[in-house]
Amino acid sequence: MPFREVNSKMVEATVRPGQTMYSQRGAMLGYRGEVSFTPNLQGGQGGLASMIGRRVANEATPLMTVEGDGTVLFGHGGHHVHVVQLAGETLYVEADRLLAFDGTLRQGTMFMGSQGGVMGMVRGQVTGQGLFTTTLQGHGAVAVMAHGGVFELQVTPQRPVHVDPQAYVAHRGDLRNKLSTALGWRDMVGRGSGEAFQLELSGSGTVYVQASEEKL
Repeated sequence: MPFREVNSKMVEATVRPGQTMYSQRGAMLGYRGEVSFTPNLQGGQGGLASMIGRRVANEATPLMTVEGDGTVLFGHGGHHVHVVQLAGETLYVEADRLLAFDGTLRQGTMFMGSQGGVMGMVRGQVTGQGLFTTTLQGHGAVAVMAHGGVFELQVTPQRPVHVDPQAYVAHRGDLRNKLSTALGWRDMVGRGSGEAFQLELSGSGTVYVQASEEKL
């Protein structure tokens, strides 16, 4: 894993010759060694097609290409940072939550309607993701940002997970998700959970939840 968690809001990345890393512009806090930072115009490993897709999907958060031989400190906006290690899976996450990630990971976009149809698109609006979300696939590490820290919830075929859409950060693995309404007669008399919607994830994988309902 190229990331070492320095504290809850900062990670240190190791960069080696011949390897590439991507980060949000402005996320570099300091570095040691011979390291270069250049604006990335090709949409990560996905190339030109990824860049065009991300811009059309409004997921084109500006990236920097990080190369060289040394270590780099990353952090941004005082947000909490959580490191996700991918072993061939796909991570689904909002582009503006990406702090830094391995250049070995292929970046793309996914239409929210492809996971849940109309309710998938509604879910995108409720969670703040919009109609598209960013995907990272392959073997490597990703540092994501959140409010109040992140908790990992394991999802199995026997035990689906329900989360507050506003607290949802990301998920990985073979998960199906749908948005369901929790509004019923108990809510009408003030005895319900107070949450009008719930996000249900089923299958096999991991969902990442932040300790806050505040979006970045």
